[in-house]
Amino acid sequence: MLFGQDRNQIRRVYFQSWDKFKRSQPMEPMETLIAELIRLHPEYHDFFDIEQNQEQDFTPEMGQTNPFLHLGMHIAIQEQISTQRPAEIVSLYQSLCNKTGDPHEAEHQIMDCLGEMLWQAQRNQQAPDEKAYLECVRKLL
Repeated sequence: MLFGQDRNQIRRVYFQSWDKFKRSQPMEPMETLIAELIRLHPEYHDFFDIEQNQEQDFTPEMGQTNPFLHLGMHIAIQEQISTQRPAEIVSLYQSLCNKTGDPHEAEHQIMDCLGEMLWQAQRNQQAPDEKAYLECVRKLL
């Protein structure tokens, strides 16, 4: 449902999930996950209330966080944890949760490492370096 190449179609899922949540309508599991992540980010509530925001671009020069990227990274981290890939991520995540006392904050800290790994892979035109990623997460402890 969420995966694909069409940016607008993927973004539409975020808006529909938030709308269904607010209307207490039945949701698919991925919609529930997206709505919960939006709920945990009150700074995005107004953004997802305006359907025209689906078209908005986010550049570093704008100085704004891309809510689709931010929430997508939460989804990626939760997927890593559920699939135990990379293998060590679950124990590192649990240790970071214990340290921060907040799973959501732990994800935000891991997100910095994930973003760095993806940026380096793109910049160097190579596969993401899981070892460097895990080392970055280890340093958070």
